[in-house]
Amino acid sequence: MIAFFSDFQSAHAPAIELQNGELVPHAESQARVDAILEVLPDRRPSEDFGEAAIRAVHDPAYIDFLKRAHADWTAAGRSGDAFPYVFPIRGRRALNLARIDAELGQYSYDCGTPVAAGTWQAVYWNAQTALNGLEAVLTGAGSAFAFCRPPGHHAGRDYMGGYSYLNNVAIAAEQARQRGAAKVAVLDVDYHHGNGTQDIFYQREDVLTVSLHADPKTDYPFYWGHNDEVGERAGQGFNLNLPMPRGTKWPAYRAQLIQAIEGVQDFAPDLLIVPYGADTFAGDPISFFEIETEDYTSMASLIADLNLPTLICMEGGYAVESLGANVDAFLRGFEP
Repeated sequence: MIAFFSDFQSAHAPAIELQNGELVPHAESQARVDAILEVLPDRRPSEDFGEAAIRAVHDPAYIDFLKRAHADWTAAGRSGDAFPYVFPIRGRRALNLARIDAELGQYSYDCGTPVAAGTWQAVYWNAQTALNGLEAVLTGAGSAFAFCRPPGHHAGRDYMGGYSYLNNVAIAAEQARQRGAAKVAVLDVDYHHGNGTQDIFYQREDVLTVSLHADPKTDYPFYWGHNDEVGERAGQGFNLNLPMPRGTKWPAYRAQLIQAIEGVQDFAPDLLIVPYGADTFAGDPISFFEIETEDYTSMASLIADLNLPTLICMEGGYAVESLGANVDAFLRGFEP
């Protein structure tokens, strides 16, 4: 399978995050990159498509914030990564505030997504990697793998969270629409709900969003991903959430995946985008499903049977010692 990655994506290197009340080493580390690159010996470098596709999805003020946040943090006399620590209550005004502390809270929703010195460079090239994968699919490749890192599916139009800053999947989906795809389906198989992707397309009927994930009653991101979220206005009926309990094994997951695939078939898209997270793995340190390495090939094969042009974008997966094998197993499921 054609795979894309840019070395610039390694510029993002946050040191710590706040998790369960403790400051711990950041899980989204270079070790993840190294593990996945080992199983992508024939990857291609990403070409630069510019900012237009990013701006078609994300708010201009938010993009400007990401570009300068760490420099503003440093200019304010702070060291290390730029961390949010205060957030506006729902319904309060979004103010034009000058202090970087206020902006960090305005544009984020958790304390696990700091802005490091190289974050903008990395996430910009992250989006380019997704766009390169899309280009390959639009020009004849049956499938392509965009090794997006850091993840992206938790990022909304104007907010970051869940280790995500730019929503690579949404950027690719919108670009596909602009390039002539009448309908695009997103089938998210990360452990966590793709809340940012859902938000971006929630009122649209041309992009179907389907997500299989841990029940948000017990797992991050909590406030999105429930099965009664079906879309609004023109998008009503074009969002499908399939939450599952902790401890879910492959047979139960497979049953839900078949339901998801049937939803995609009914939508009859021109293009499929699959945000793939290996954090459904039984040994993942921050997740609680029990999918085994060999199950990923079966998972991917079911998706490949849709026979749709397919862009795969990497999302989560934090069991570093097994991460390369899990990615390789998934990609093998798309082999003829």
